[in-house]
Amino acid sequence: MKALNDHASGMSEAKPFLEHLEDLRLTLIRSAIALAIGTGIALPLVPWIFGVLKAPLAQVVRHPDAFLQSIEVTGAFTVTLRIGLWSGLLLSAPFLVYFIGGFIFPGLTERERQTVKRSSGFAVALFAVGVLLGYFVTLPVALRMMFGLHEWLGVQPAPQVTSYVAFTIQLLLAFGLAFQMPVVVLILGRLGVLSAAQLRERRRYVIVILMLVCMILTPPDIFTQLVMAVPLIILYEICIRLVEWSERRRDKEAL
Repeated sequence: MKALNDHASGMSEAKPFLEHLEDLRLTLIRSAIALAIGTGIALPLVPWIFGVLKAPLAQVVRHPDAFLQSIEVTGAFTVTLRIGLWSGLLLSAPFLVYFIGGFIFPGLTERERQTVKRSSGFAVALFAVGVLLGYFVTLPVALRMMFGLHEWLGVQPAPQVTSYVAFTIQLLLAFGLAFQMPVVVLILGRLGVLSAAQLRERRRYVIVILMLVCMILTPPDIFTQLVMAVPLIILYEICIRLVEWSERRRDKEAL
């Protein structure tokens, strides 16, 4: 009932369409400025960040510094721009979330706002866990398997630096984003869109979907897919328990 009253009061104070467009324009401008500042801070740090991305190569090849090649005139520029933009996005992410949240939050009920706020820390922590798992566990194994295929085919690997950077960033981002799926499940559960019983009933379908997502996001080897899928399945089970606990607490408050 309270949620309906919150929603009704929000509807009664709804802004005109043109004011929403103006708010959206300001949000996009602020986000662009934040991204530009974050990229400006990250660009001088690109050599250090590249060294971090290149470190897993030491577990695969003997001379990682001499292993990567740049055969294009614009190779170094492409790598610098790519690392700078993605690093700038990570640096500016808190501000981007703040600006976007300021645009979206007025249209949410108080209960929805509290749910999103409480889940935000969980989302950040899971993103960091996903990236770290991808960096320390999956990336060295994936590189070893990719180069092992070259050796099996009798082909001498000579990877371009642009290809390597794109591969590592894609894999790390894939792990970070994939680990946001439990957050979505948890938010839907706390809002009452999904119940713990429904989450249990659809467990088999969710596992199949998670495996398909892992196949799409990761290199084509079963180990990498399992490294991503197994923690996600465990997190899904944890989300079921958290949703169940939230339902019990909600029932006690209703009594």
